[in-house]
Amino acid sequence: MQKCISLAKKAKGKVEPNPYVGAVVYDEDSDSIISCGYHQKFGSNHAEVNAINNAKGNTKNKTLIVNLEPCSHWGKTPPCADLIIESGIKKVVIAQVDPNPSVNKKGVKKLTDAGIEVISGVLEKEARELNKVFNKNFSTNLPYIMLKTATTLDSKIALENGKSKWITNEKARQAVQKLRSEYQAIMTASGTVLADNPRLDVRIKNKKSPIRIIFDPNNKIPFSCNVFKNDSVRIILINNSKIPCMNNVEQIKFSGNYTLLFKDLYKRGIYSIMVEAGVGFNSMLLKNKLVDEINQFVAPKIFGSGINFVQNIEISKIDDAIELDDIYIRKIDDNFLINGKIRK
Repeated sequence: MQKCISLAKKAKGKVEPNPYVGAVVYDEDSDSIISCGYHQKFGSNHAEVNAINNAKGNTKNKTLIVNLEPCSHWGKTPPCADLIIESGIKKVVIAQVDPNPSVNKKGVKKLTDAGIEVISGVLEKEARELNKVFNKNFSTNLPYIMLKTATTLDSKIALENGKSKWITNEKARQAVQKLRSEYQAIMTASGTVLADNPRLDVRIKNKKSPIRIIFDPNNKIPFSCNVFKNDSVRIILINNSKIPCMNNVEQIKFSGNYTLLFKDLYKRGIYSIMVEAGVGFNSMLLKNKLVDEINQFVAPKIFGSGINFVQNIEISKIDDAIELDDIYIRKIDDNFLINGKIRK
C-alpha cells in the first residue's frame, strides 16, 4: 500500500479533479510485486487498469492492492471492478472507500458479489491525507480550504502601522512558494491587496502559478494592482461593482453568504484554495467553519502590539475553541511551521 501511495503522488497536477490513485498486482505466494500502475492523466486509464495491463496476463489468483476503492460505474472509462473480476484477481486490498456517491461501497459490493475477497482500511489515514481535496469535494460540494499565516510568537501578522515584511525568514518564504504550487487557487482579500500589493504567483522554476481569487465586496481594489497584471492566469474577482471587469477577470457578485460563495467557486471548477489574507478574512473563514487546514509559519519575534492573524470569533467557552488535529511541526532554521487539520 505504501508503494501505491508513492505511485499515486506522481499524478499530482495531472488528474484533478480526479483522485490520486496507485495500484499494484501482487503475488502472495512468492511475496513479489508483478506489476504497478497509477492514474496518469485526467480521462485516461485508471490505476487498476494500468496495473492489470502491465501484468500482461499474469493476474489469475493474484492480489490487487489499490489506495482507493475501484469504481463500479461508467464514467470517462469503463468500470474498474469489471476488469478486476474478468482478470481473475482473487483478493483486493484497498485503503479507503470512495466518497463519490456513484461509487461509495458499490465497488466493494460488486467485487464481493463476484467472490473476490476485499480487505479495506489498510493505511487509510495516509490515503485520506493524500486525497484530502477529493474527499472534501465529494462529501460537501465545497473546495478544500487551507489557511496560511506568517506570525510572530505573539500571533501578530503586522505591526500597528501595517508593516509586515518580513516576519519570517527566507527559507520559510520559500516553503510558502512550494505550498502555493500545490494548490489550484490562491485567495486573498482587499485589505491584503491594498496593504501589500502582492503578486500571488509562484516563483519556482517550471511551476504553474495558481488561479487568483480576490475578495473585494466593497469594490476597493483598482485594476492597477499587481494581482491583475498576468493575463495568462485565471483571475476571479468577488465584488459588487457594476463596472465591467478586465477581459481576463471573471466576476462574481457577493450575496453576503460565504458558504454559498464557496459552493459557487466549486461549481466553477475550484477544488482547492490556499488563503493568504488578513485578520478580517481569516476570522470570517474560521468563524464560519470553512477552513480545513492551517499552516502557520512562526518567527521567534515578539511585537507586543500589532495586528493579530485572527480576532473576534466570539468564543465564550474554552470547550468551544477551534481545535486542530494531526499536528505536524517542522523547524525551518530559526522559524518553525505548525500544520494541523481543523477538528470538525
